[in-house]
Amino acid sequence: MARMTRHLLGMADLSDRLDETIDSAIAMKEAWKAGRASRAGRAGKADKIGKADKAGKADKAGRADRPLEGRALGMIFEKPSTRTRLSFEVGMFQLGGHALFLSPKDMQLGRGENVADTARVLSRYVDAIMYRAFEHKVMLELARAATVPVINALDDKEHPCQIVADLMTVKEHLGSLKGKHMAYVGDGNNVANSLALGCAQVGMNFRIGAPVGYEIDADIMDAATRFAKRTGAKVESGRDPLWAVGGADVVYTDVWTSMGQEAEEAARKAIFEPYQVNARLMAAAGPKALFMHCLPAHRGLEVTDEVIDSKASIVFDQAENRMHAQKQILVDLILG
Repeated sequence: MARMTRHLLGMADLSDRLDETIDSAIAMKEAWKAGRASRAGRAGKADKIGKADKAGKADKAGRADRPLEGRALGMIFEKPSTRTRLSFEVGMFQLGGHALFLSPKDMQLGRGENVADTARVLSRYVDAIMYRAFEHKVMLELARAATVPVINALDDKEHPCQIVADLMTVKEHLGSLKGKHMAYVGDGNNVANSLALGCAQVGMNFRIGAPVGYEIDADIMDAATRFAKRTGAKVESGRDPLWAVGGADVVYTDVWTSMGQEAEEAARKAIFEPYQVNARLMAAAGPKALFMHCLPAHRGLEVTDEVIDSKASIVFDQAENRMHAQKQILVDLILG
C-alpha cells in the first residue's frame, strides 16, 4: 500500500512531532559540527602517503551522513531570498542530494501552465518541492496535485521553516521551551502567525503587541489557543508593546513592510514607530531576555543597532539554524 504524501504547508502539519523535530535538528547539527571538526583534525594529521587512503575511508564512512544521496529538491521562488535559497541548497548538498533553483520566469508556470500541471510534472522529476509563494491558496493548490512532499518556504499566511529554526535556537540558548515567554511586537504577519502556532504547540507562552488592524489572523489565534489548551501555554494579543514584552524571555520582531507592500511603506512607518525594539523596550523584558529577528532587518526602523548588535541578539544563530532545521525537515518528509 502506497504511503500518504506528507507536506509541510503550515505549523499545524508539525503538531504531532514539533518537539521531536526540534530535538532531532539539534542532534543533526551537533553531529554535523562534530564530524566537520573530526574531518578537519584528520586532514591536518594525514601525511601525503596516507591521505588518499584516509580520504577514501572517510568518504565511505560519511555516507551514513548523506541520507538523501541521489535525491533532488525542486525549489520554486516567486519571491527572492538570501537565507532560504542558501540554506536549502547547502543543506541538500550536505545531505548528499541536489537542489534545483526554479523561478517562474524560467518555467512554463510563468508562461501560462497551471499550478496543478506544474506540480504533476515536477513530481516525476524530484523527490520534494520547496515553494516560496505569494499566496497560500496557490501553495495549497500545488500540494493537492503533487505526489511528492511540498514544503512551504514562506507565503502570505505562514513561514513554518523559519519558526522550526527559531524554536530550535531558543531551546539551544534556554535549554527548554515549555513555560518560557515569547513576546512578538509589530506586524502580525506570516512569521507572527506561525510563531503563535509553534509556541503554543511546544508549551511556550506567546504574547503579541500589534496595532489595530495588524493583528494575527483570527483563525490562527483560534488554532493557537486550541494548541495552547493541550500544552498548558498561554496565547495573548494586545496593543501595548511594553505589555507584550513584560518579563519576556525572548523578544521577537520583523520588518514593518514586507515584500509586495512597498506602496504602504510611509503609512506603516508612522503606525509601527511605537513598536520599535530599542533599549527601552528590551529593558521592560526579562533581565536576560534574548532578541530575535528572522532577517533581513531594516536597522533604525523595527530594531536599533544597539539591540541587534548586542549580546542579547541571537539573530545570526537563527539564520544558521534555518539550514539545520530544514535538513531535518527534508529527511523527515522525503524518507519518512
